[in-house]
Amino acid sequence: MAQEQRLELRLSQKLILTPQLQQSIKLLQLPLLELTQDINQELMNNPLLEEIVEREPEGKNELSGPVSEEEKFQEPSEFAEAPLEKIFGFTTDNYFEERESDGRDFGYFSEGTEETNSPFERNRSRIDLYEHLLWQLRLSSESGIVRRTEEIIINNLNDYGYLQASLDEIAKMAEADMKTVEEALKFVQGLDPSGVGARDLQECLLLQLAPLNLKGTLVEQILTEGFSELERKKYKQLASNFKVGIDDIFAAVKIIEGLEPRPGRNYSSDEPVHIIPDVYVEESDGAFIITLNDEGIPKLRLSNYYRRLLANKKTLGPEEKQFLEDKLRSAIWLLRSLDQRNKTIYKVTDSILKFQEDFFRKGHKYLKPLNLRDIAEDLGMHESTISRVTSNKYIQCPQGLLNFRYFFSNSVPSESGEMSSSTVKNLIKQIITDENSKDPLNDQKIVDLLKDKGISVARRTTAKYREELKIPSHLKRKKWF
Repeated sequence: MAQEQRLELRLSQKLILTPQLQQSIKLLQLPLLELTQDINQELMNNPLLEEIVEREPEGKNELSGPVSEEEKFQEPSEFAEAPLEKIFGFTTDNYFEERESDGRDFGYFSEGTEETNSPFERNRSRIDLYEHLLWQLRLSSESGIVRRTEEIIINNLNDYGYLQASLDEIAKMAEADMKTVEEALKFVQGLDPSGVGARDLQECLLLQLAPLNLKGTLVEQILTEGFSELERKKYKQLASNFKVGIDDIFAAVKIIEGLEPRPGRNYSSDEPVHIIPDVYVEESDGAFIITLNDEGIPKLRLSNYYRRLLANKKTLGPEEKQFLEDKLRSAIWLLRSLDQRNKTIYKVTDSILKFQEDFFRKGHKYLKPLNLRDIAEDLGMHESTISRVTSNKYIQCPQGLLNFRYFFSNSVPSESGEMSSSTVKNLIKQIITDENSKDPLNDQKIVDLLKDKGISVARRTTAKYREELKIPSHLKRKKWF
């Protein structure tokens, strides 16, 4: 078959995401804290952007010193705005005047706003598990290959104090024999906190018995020979196996419940994560007010100093001018993207409020089935845009601090019509909370109680909702004493 070369013209349509569009999409889905970090990074990289810290005194410019009377009253079209019209065909004032027309200020461009420190900020120093164990190791007389093996074991503990590597892996890393590894592990397991260095829960609990003088007791027997029955709360079977009374089993189990299943957590260096709402919804005089949270977010504006440099063609060389023009484009696109982000979040919140008004006024049981498509069709946006807006963001409302995704759920049939699956989950949680802990309800009984409330749910669906709520089965919820 002969080969030949030829030229062809083909027309095709492709969707190309420009860097600016990629940035806009990224900003849309960022939660509040990450957004603040991104803005601060842009402030460092782009000289055309500056942060509004406080209102400048009249006649004073922060970067260029005192402003003369001639400069003060010079027309913008002849001064700072000239490069914008030349490069982009519009001015920044014209560009953002649409934002002012609806009477809302989205928090990025207002002057006279001072940053306030978050109430959750704190300065606290805390020793972690790794440092605590190494400190004890330095006080010991261990040396050589054993000391190195002990350090490797400590390095392979997780935050809760459990050993994550196998003994074979430890031996390879330390280039030691198995006897040395076992000796090193025994030493680490003798350190404080008691139970550290265990490979599973059973070993962790057993390691805590010696300091409590519980070796050789019924507690050790249960943990050694009856651990599977203990996990399933088969106390009568334990009493039969060890030929003791049920009260003796209860007393031993009570002691076991007082042991620490995660010995390293008291030394965790992780600080609790505080969720900051992206949006506030408050009711006032029967109407709901939507407020976007801009706490801690830098307020941005274009730098007058560099805009004046661009306006004066004689002071800039070709390379400097091109650099500043590129940075100006980037800065304006960032301001546009932030403004668009705020408008989109506001619109999505307003649409959710419209669909879920009964929930905001009356409570959780009035939550209606809702999906992303409903909001997308209401706003004339793409479903993927709604997904990005509602991802990893929270809303503070009269019903509490909730994830945006909380308002989206499937429908469950009921006598009064369709009901939100989130509402059914809340009912299941409430039913289990009110149950008799000594005779907990199984999934079928929960189904029957829901049916009495006019809600038709299959048993397997109830079990799935219970597992999603991280509620154990009725056998594991049962309390014997």
